[in-house]
Amino acid sequence: MQYNNGTRINHFFITGFPGLSAQYYAPVSVVLLIVFLAIAFGNIFIIALVKCERSLHKPTYLIFCHLALTDLAFGTTTLPKIISKYWFDDSLIEFNSCFVQMFFVHFLASVHSFILMIMALDRFLAISFPLRYPNIFTNTTASFLCGLSWLISISWMIFIAIDAYTLPYCDSNIIVQCYCDHIGITALGCENVRDVQVIAFGGAMFFLLVPLTFIIFSYFAIIVAVMRISSHESRVRTLSTCTPQLLITLLYYAPRCFVYLANNVGFTFSVPVRILVVMLYSLIPAAVNPLIYCFKTKNIKESLKITETNNGV
Repeated sequence: MQYNNGTRINHFFITGFPGLSAQYYAPVSVVLLIVFLAIAFGNIFIIALVKCERSLHKPTYLIFCHLALTDLAFGTTTLPKIISKYWFDDSLIEFNSCFVQMFFVHFLASVHSFILMIMALDRFLAISFPLRYPNIFTNTTASFLCGLSWLISISWMIFIAIDAYTLPYCDSNIIVQCYCDHIGITALGCENVRDVQVIAFGGAMFFLLVPLTFIIFSYFAIIVAVMRISSHESRVRTLSTCTPQLLITLLYYAPRCFVYLANNVGFTFSVPVRILVVMLYSLIPAAVNPLIYCFKTKNIKESLKITETNNGV
C-alpha cells in the first residue's frame, strides 16, 4: 500500500514472545501445536456430537455449538501463524492477511461474549419459568439469537477493520504480539491513531460489558429463584444445571476483568508477561470448554455412555 510520504509496507513482523531464547522455539511450537489440536478436535467433536445425537437437539446444546464454533475459529485464526514462527522461523505476515486476522480475532471475541449472554438467558428462563421454558425458549429462538450475535458483531467489526485499514502506516512494521490485534496494528499508524483506538476501545467495552452486566444480573436472579425452592436437594440439583455455564463464563471473563482492573489501578505487566497472559486467557478456555461440556453436562455424558456401549456391542 502506497502512502503520500512514499513509504510502502507490504508485510508485518510478528514478534511472538519477546526475549524468548531460540533454544525454546521448538518446545514452544510443540506446546502451541498441542493446544491447537486440543481446540480443533475438542470443539469439532462437540459440534459433531450435538448434530448427530437427536437427544441433544435442544437450545442449551445449540448454544454450546455456537460457542464451540467461535473457539474453533479463534484457534484456527491465531495459532497456525505463531506455530509457523517458532517451527519454521517465519515471522512475516502479509499486510492484508494481518488485517484479516485482526478482523476475525475481535469479531469472534464479540460473538463469544454475546453467546455467553444468550447462555445466561437460557439458564435464567429454564430456572425461573420451568413450566413455560419449553415454549418460550425453543431451538428456533436460540438459533435466531445466536445468529443475531454473529450479525451484530460482524457489522461492528467491518467498520472497525476498515477504520484501521485506512490509516497511513509509515513507521515500524513490527507487531509486539503473537497475532495481529487492533492495538498492535494501529499503534504503528502515523495519523489519527488515537481517534481510531478510542472508537475501537468504546466498541470493545460495549461488546464486553453489556453481555457481562446482563450475565451478572441473570445469575443473581437465578440465585434468588433457587433460594425460594424449599428442598435443599432440589436447590443443589437446580444450581448444578448452571455449573457448566458458570465455569465457561468465568474462564472467559475473569482473566479479562482482572487485566483491565489491574491496568486501571496502575498495576502494569511487562510486555512478555502481558503477551503470555493474553495468550493464556484467549486459548485456554477454547481448549478446556469441550471438557466442561462433556464432564459437567448430564445429557452429553449420557450420550457418550450410550455411544461407548454401542461400540462395545
